[in-house]
Amino acid sequence: MTHRFSVVQTAPPDSILGLTEAFNADPNPDKMNLSVGVYKDESGKTPVLKSVKEAEKRLIDSETSKGYLSIDGMVEYREDVRRMVFGDAIAGERVAVLQAPGGTGALRVAADFMRTQLPDLRIWIPTPTWANHPAIFSAAELPTSTYRYLGADRTSLDLPGMLEDLRENAATGDAVLLHGCCHNPTGIDPSEDDWKQIAKVIADKQLLPLIDFAYQGFGDGLEQDAVGLRTVLEQVDEAIVCTSFSKNFGLYSERVGAISLVAADAGECEAARSQLKRIVRTNYSNPPRHGGAIVATILADESLTALWKEELEAMRTRITALRESFVQTMESTGKGYDFSFLLRQKGMFSFSGLTPMQVDELKSRHSIYIVGSGRINVAGMSESRMQTLCDAVASVMS
Repeated sequence: MTHRFSVVQTAPPDSILGLTEAFNADPNPDKMNLSVGVYKDESGKTPVLKSVKEAEKRLIDSETSKGYLSIDGMVEYREDVRRMVFGDAIAGERVAVLQAPGGTGALRVAADFMRTQLPDLRIWIPTPTWANHPAIFSAAELPTSTYRYLGADRTSLDLPGMLEDLRENAATGDAVLLHGCCHNPTGIDPSEDDWKQIAKVIADKQLLPLIDFAYQGFGDGLEQDAVGLRTVLEQVDEAIVCTSFSKNFGLYSERVGAISLVAADAGECEAARSQLKRIVRTNYSNPPRHGGAIVATILADESLTALWKEELEAMRTRITALRESFVQTMESTGKGYDFSFLLRQKGMFSFSGLTPMQVDELKSRHSIYIVGSGRINVAGMSESRMQTLCDAVASVMS
C-alpha cells in the first residue's frame, strides 16, 4: 500500500521555539533560557498580573454564554485598541479594527489583505527583523525586499541607509514594515526626529506603512511608545497597525491582538473592513473571547486600569534595571568588555553583538540559550544569576 504522507519531509525547527525545545530537554539544573520573548520575574516564572486575575474572577461570575463572537470581535475591545493605539490622532470612522488571535494572526490577515487587494504591492522589511515576519509574508505569497536598519557597528540605527533604500529602491505605492517601538530583535528604535524623517520619505513615496506594535508600554511608556506611529500618521492617510497585548498584559497564551486599518475616509474604511472580515472568515472565522474580555474588563474599570498600569510600569522598569545590571556586571569582570551600547536599546530584547559561534558556545558549554543572531531576552534575566550569566558571556568572548 502506498502511503501518501511518506513523501512529507520533516520541517526544520523554528529558529526560536526550537531553542525552547532544546532547553526543555537540557538536563543541566543551572540552564538559562534567554531566547523566547516572554517576561519573567526573579524566580524565572512568567507571572499572571494581579489585574488580570481580578478581571478573570469578574468574568467567571458574570459570563453567561460561550457563543461565537462576531467576525471582527468584541465591540468594547476594539474601541479599547483604537484609543490605546491612536489616541485622538485619527477620527474613529477612518479606523477599521478587528480583534485577532495575537499579533501574529493580525500580521497574517494584513499580509493576505495586501496580497489580495493590492496585488502589485511589494513589502519592504528591515534587516534584521523578527524571524517570523518574512515567513508570514512568504506564506501569504506577498513579495518582499529588505532595507537597511542595523548599522555596520551592530549597535546603532543606520538611518541614512534606511532612508536611501526606501527612497531609491522602493517603488511608489509599495508597503514598508515598521516596528512601532522596541524593535525586535535589536532593541534599537528611531528617535522622534528620526521618525519625522522616516515619515517624510514614506509620504513622498506614497508607501503604505504596516506597523508591528507588539510592545507598547515596554519602551518608554504607553503614550511615549506611540510617538513614532502617530508621527507617521501625521504624514499619511493610510496605514495598517498590528497590535499584540501578549506582553503588556502578560496574556501570551490567550492570543490577544488586533489589526487596525486606517483609511482616508469612512467609505474606504468600510470597504476595507468588509474585505478584512472576508479574510478572517476563511481563516479562523472569529477570534477567541477570553483574552479580549480580560483586556476590556480591565480597561472598563478605573481601579483595574490603574493597577494594570502600575504592573506594566513595574515590568518596564525591571527590564531597564536588568539591562543596566548586565552592562555593569560585564564591566566588573575586568576583561574590558564594554556593553554600554545596550543602555540605548529599549524593550525586552537587546542585540548583544555575540557571534553565532559564541552563541553556540554559550549553549554547549554553559546551557545558556539565546537566539543565533545574538538577540538576548533581557526580560528573562535575573539579578541573582547575573554574575553567572556575565561570567559565561565573558568566557566565550575571550
